[in-house]
Amino acid sequence: MFKKLLVANRGEITIRVLRACRELGIPGVAVYSEADRGALHVRYADEAYCIGPAPALESYLNIPRIIEAAQRAGADAIHPGYGFLSENAAFAAACREAGITFVGPSPEAMRLLGDKVEARRVMRGADVPIAPGTDFIEDPAEAVRAAEEIGYPVLIKAAAGGGGRGIRVVNSRQELDQALETARQEALSAFGNAGVFVEKYLDRVRHVEVQFIADRHGTVVALGERDCSVQRRHQKLVEEAPSPAVTPEIRRRLCEAAARGARAAGYENAGTMEFLLDRDGNFYFLEVNTRLQVEHPVTELVTGVDLVVDQIRVAAGEPLGYTQDDVKMVGHAIECRIVAEDPYNNFLPSVGTITFVREPAGPGIRMESALFQGMEVSVYYDSMIAKLIAWGADRDQAIRRAHRALTEFKVLGVHTNIPFHLQLLEDERFRRGDVHTKFLEQEFRLERTLPTDGIDAAFIAAAVLAAERDRRGLQLQAGTNGTAPAAGWRAAGRVAQVRGGIQYRGMGWR
Repeated sequence: MFKKLLVANRGEITIRVLRACRELGIPGVAVYSEADRGALHVRYADEAYCIGPAPALESYLNIPRIIEAAQRAGADAIHPGYGFLSENAAFAAACREAGITFVGPSPEAMRLLGDKVEARRVMRGADVPIAPGTDFIEDPAEAVRAAEEIGYPVLIKAAAGGGGRGIRVVNSRQELDQALETARQEALSAFGNAGVFVEKYLDRVRHVEVQFIADRHGTVVALGERDCSVQRRHQKLVEEAPSPAVTPEIRRRLCEAAARGARAAGYENAGTMEFLLDRDGNFYFLEVNTRLQVEHPVTELVTGVDLVVDQIRVAAGEPLGYTQDDVKMVGHAIECRIVAEDPYNNFLPSVGTITFVREPAGPGIRMESALFQGMEVSVYYDSMIAKLIAWGADRDQAIRRAHRALTEFKVLGVHTNIPFHLQLLEDERFRRGDVHTKFLEQEFRLERTLPTDGIDAAFIAAAVLAAERDRRGLQLQAGTNGTAPAAGWRAAGRVAQVRGGIQYRGMGWR
């Protein structure tokens, strides 16, 4: 096993990996930018090293500085988390050259599967279903011919893309030239690669993905599927396992296809194979994410597998210790991504200081966050600030637990999308499992709401008053019997009762 492991990331995923290190008895090392000097992941680590200024290009994306930090710490392994350098083959290669184990797939597998055109070729050879499409498009005339042969609508997709960037839907010949140019420019800007290809656009489909993990000893295990259909502009907001649309037979075929594809790519460590599932039960390969996924906790909760511990063990050369026959999915899990965005203002990112936070707990609830009072939500990094995951014996219980936990989750100082999640979980179509990748854009409407629970409103009002007093440097002067704080609560409660609720922008309420 490794002597020391460095996590080349920030926030909640770094804490998640460091927790796995503690369970394995491995000292954990954090890195941080100057903006993250006081961050929770820095405090949690056994040791931490500053790697540069706030901009990610000068810190969390700076390969030489991360390698140098690992060498200074004496770390013999690096876990990349997700985002930043997690799917960067050059980073994995730099680790190898420095004699440091990269906890993830090899640089060769990353390069192969990071190129969507090459990945399609590999999957086609492994008998994994793929949507009708092309290889690289060099000439606009070639795109025209391909689109007419495939049939509109089609997608123009970046070969090196991800996260919804470099993708354009084309409904007719008149739209094709502009969409092709726009996709190329966006792909070049985002990935440094202007290569694109054409693929059939599949409407009203579900986004279903299979988590798999492979060791160096030839064992490949598929850990069931996750449904990630609730997304906005190709960004996932809610994930669940298992999918309400997947039957045992479809699950078997999905898992077998994912395992075949992983073996064909010579893959080791954890990865995710993404598919589009139509209403007839047909599925088509989309891409492979060569890293740990944000939504990995839902798989862990329904299978009992610790993916991060297994990632580390596999990277150290140990066998998985279980086979496909050992995998059982028990119950249902749902994850809500909590982001610092204003759902009532087109999900505009929100920055500022967290003035108060209360995270939920209780039966079936798992929280992964790096939130704390005084935390700065910065313009420099991703807007996701926490993940709330609920497990239940069935889907209905998981939904009810997630809803209950969301009502307990209080964050003041920035907008969050908690009101969005509450309304989504109350939506009858979502509760029936009747969603698709365009559900939010085409069918779901977010309504402005106010808190109706007087106790909840009083709680928020008191928290706001307390935060404001702290900001101004004032202190409550308790009387001889120490009743001043309670009097503040009573005053806030009376205000809330008179007004029938409060309006505080930091919670996303209006």
